[in-house]
Amino acid sequence: METVILAVVIAVVVLGALGGLVVGSRRKKPLPPPPTSVPDITAPPAEPHVGDEAETPRDEARRTIEEVDLPDGSAPVAVEEPPVLDVPVLDVPEPTAGRLVRLRSRLSRSQNALGKGLLTLLSREHLDEDTWEEIEEILLTADVGVAPTQELVDGLRARVKVLGTRTPQELRTLLREELLKLVGTDVDRTVRTEPEDRKPGIVMVVGVNGTGKTTTTGKLARVLVADGRTVVLGAADTFRAAAADQLQTWGERVGAHTVRGPEAGDPASVAFDAVKEGKEMGVDVVLIDTAGRLHTKTGLMDELGKVKRVVEKHAPLDEILLVLDATTGQNGLVQARVFAEVVDITGIVLTKLDGTAKGGIVIAVQRELGVPVKLIGLGEGADDLAPFEPEAFVDALIGD
Repeated sequence: METVILAVVIAVVVLGALGGLVVGSRRKKPLPPPPTSVPDITAPPAEPHVGDEAETPRDEARRTIEEVDLPDGSAPVAVEEPPVLDVPVLDVPEPTAGRLVRLRSRLSRSQNALGKGLLTLLSREHLDEDTWEEIEEILLTADVGVAPTQELVDGLRARVKVLGTRTPQELRTLLREELLKLVGTDVDRTVRTEPEDRKPGIVMVVGVNGTGKTTTTGKLARVLVADGRTVVLGAADTFRAAAADQLQTWGERVGAHTVRGPEAGDPASVAFDAVKEGKEMGVDVVLIDTAGRLHTKTGLMDELGKVKRVVEKHAPLDEILLVLDATTGQNGLVQARVFAEVVDITGIVLTKLDGTAKGGIVIAVQRELGVPVKLIGLGEGADDLAPFEPEAFVDALIGD
């Protein structure tokens, strides 16, 4: 037994010695011989190690701003582009001078029946009583009015009797002169917007619902801008939210500021603020659009009077324009009378005159109120509001 144990111990010792020799031989592997040649000086330098930059002295002198070289322009310098602003493009309204002449064709298309009818009757060889009655009927149908019709017929009868011969050109000249007498050529039809002693001029626009009052106010702003005036709009029609929006849109097209208030707010307050802001901004004209009033509603008409009184705390109104729909005919005269009782109407704007053959309303409404027609509307275009010119109007009535 002891012999076996001894043999095992000897075997273990022998194996351990052999393992040590193997490991020792691996560790004692000879190193490669040192290089005998000079290293290549063109080889790239070794990469810097962390901390190498600390070798630069920290107390190195710093350059002042004057010593720093600025770009000499040889290299492109990036410049930040300014932001692009969305600037609205304003409309350029059509000049008002001669505008009615340019729109004359629209007027003559609807009014030719009046002029041609009168010239046809006056050209008859014998002008008996029946013919003169027909002439009167044409004039009354055109809403000239009873009294003006009688004046025109009397004047025509007297002149035809003296004239004797009646060529077409003579008749046209005769009829033109008599109609101009009724329309009036010696009346100041200027829309007063430039008071001598102050700024701004104040214009209030009144009228019945449906006459195109708010649209007319917007178009009037264009007329004033076309004539070189600056404008503030007062949206005193607070009963219709759409009216204030509509007026503001008209103003934005020509660069006019719009003053508006809360829906169903006090119209007089909006009108007052509009004039106040117009003064502060130094504009030429303040246009105040009032709510469309039913002339049968006493309370609403009284409120219109209140708007006028409140505005006049700033300054007197320079112009109060009554907008009438030419297609309403004699009913428009009833409306005109009631408005004239509440506020002092200074001028009339006749809209939709291109859509009716009743151009005689121009004569009738002037006679009724004793104030002139100053502007007429001849279409739905933005620049279809024209200063009223008697000669151009009568020429359109009787044709060429």
